[in-house]
Amino acid sequence: MTANAVDAGLNSLIPGGKEVSQHLWLVPDSIADGKTLAVTDGHKENTLQLCGVAVSEGDQVARDHLRELVDIGNGAVIVVPIKKNRSGQTLADVFITKSGEEEIHLNSQMILDGLASVDAQEVGQCPQPEVLARAEDIAKEQ
Repeated sequence: MTANAVDAGLNSLIPGGKEVSQHLWLVPDSIADGKTLAVTDGHKENTLQLCGVAVSEGDQVARDHLRELVDIGNGAVIVVPIKKNRSGQTLADVFITKSGEEEIHLNSQMILDGLASVDAQEVGQCPQPEVLARAEDIAKEQ
């Protein structure tokens, strides 16, 4: 697959393109840290970062926790892309479905579970920065 094909796939995920949200699958062994993962629609792969989320570099506990959360949804994720970041990855809100109905917002869940914090430089680009801020307040209270 060419870089142009991957870029075309990413562009279709950005609001203003054809898709607003998409049901995708985790690329096996692609969770690099507590906020970065690769997803596929079966044809093309895209690298995502959880919008508004900061994790310490090399934090294996955060990485493993994100893996566990994605496993709850059996590797299926719902992606709401926001924009590309400085490194060309797509910032996104990412959800999993638990028990067939309940959706878990991975961005806020990582913060709520105390394994990530709000990225102050990025959170303003997220659709609901107040949700992330509230998750961080709750995590600090606990």
